[in-house]
Amino acid sequence: MRTTYMAKPAEVERKWFVIDAEGKTLGRLATEAAALIRGKHKPTFTPHVDGGDFVVIINAEKIVLTGKKLQNKNYYSHSLYSGGLKVTPAHEMLAKKPERMLELAVQGMLPKTRMGNKMKLRVKAYAGAAHPHQAQQPEVYELRG
Repeated sequence: MRTTYMAKPAEVERKWFVIDAEGKTLGRLATEAAALIRGKHKPTFTPHVDGGDFVVIINAEKIVLTGKKLQNKNYYSHSLYSGGLKVTPAHEMLAKKPERMLELAVQGMLPKTRMGNKMKLRVKAYAGAAHPHQAQQPEVYELRG
């Protein structure tokens, strides 16, 4: 009788990947980044074990939003005080904090659990082409499609 393979946290090997966001669609890039962070691309994927990799996203300011999302999409944050709702349109977010825009898109595609909270720390987004993770020797990841 065969048994199903279960990955153990001690056996997990994490790699580093670099994704260039220039000219890529926000959601399509975020889905692939989330899959890398979860470890779904590995044959040893186990849902209850955090076996994913690190993802460095560069050129976040050159991301593309399709349709009228640039004008109509809003990002919401609340200070937890009365009247503390802040609404930031996508065009303003892209101009001021493009890396935050990508981090939020990837975070929304990760599990909403304690394990998901640890996973979201493994996405590193940068507005320009430079990043401080050269020492980790990241591999360039080409998006499908």
